[in-house]
Amino acid sequence: MYELTDIETIRRLLAGRDFNFSKALGQNFLIDPTVCPEMARLSGLTGADGVLEIGPGVGVLTVELAKRAKKVVAAEVDARLLPVLAKTLTDCPNVEVLNTDIMKADLPALCKEHFADCGSVSVCANLPYYITSPVIMLLLECGVKFRTVTLMVQKEAAERICAEVGGKDCGALTAAVHYYAEAEYIFDVGRESFLPPPNVDSAVIRLTPREAPPVGVKDEKMLFRVIKSAFAQRRKTAANSLAAGLGKSKAEIIEILTSLGIPETARAETFSLETFAAIADKL
Repeated sequence: MYELTDIETIRRLLAGRDFNFSKALGQNFLIDPTVCPEMARLSGLTGADGVLEIGPGVGVLTVELAKRAKKVVAAEVDARLLPVLAKTLTDCPNVEVLNTDIMKADLPALCKEHFADCGSVSVCANLPYYITSPVIMLLLECGVKFRTVTLMVQKEAAERICAEVGGKDCGALTAAVHYYAEAEYIFDVGRESFLPPPNVDSAVIRLTPREAPPVGVKDEKMLFRVIKSAFAQRRKTAANSLAAGLGKSKAEIIEILTSLGIPETARAETFSLETFAAIADKL
């Protein structure tokens, strides 16, 4: 078994493979031995569960997940890492590595094929920063009912995702995530925990998908258009942002806001999910 949080072990594994850390792929490998066991524990996996990992790197989190889950499917987009993973996961017969781009994958089909004999499916991953938002929304909107989604992301993103809807730190991603799931901020991970060290700190969050959305709305697509438009220009009032983003006149938007008892000077970060839904229904 390899010591996958040891810098020299990682360097030996990658030596001679024409491998350089890719900034484009957000490759920063964990070298703090405490982080991955805690992530795996907090995922709440049981011996009957399947777990999808995104971007296994050299397999440091994968090994910990394999100890707890019935099956691990690790999606790795970088083909150069496949022979490394074949070595590091030799002692993990319940792990399957797929050379695939998760953003292009058919997740319902993937889960149906690879987790058919599992009681439930969760996600646990150290996400590359550059795809945090699209991956989270993909996981929440794809139609697969994941039991939990435990992710390491940039600390600033973690704070925004887990912020209160209607609070000063709320953004479009905050509102969208809270529509689908309960979001919890779990623990911090310093930049010194990675090789090479990134320029920012990270944090682990856990999303628990809801059985049903907390608000009713006539048209979900319109709701998310409203949310995205409202936060597109954060320095402007919601009326200005909504008018520009939705291609409506400012007068029409103000009329809708007024009918809902919302001042025309209000900003999007003060809106609740109920408010966004009400605006969407009016539209």
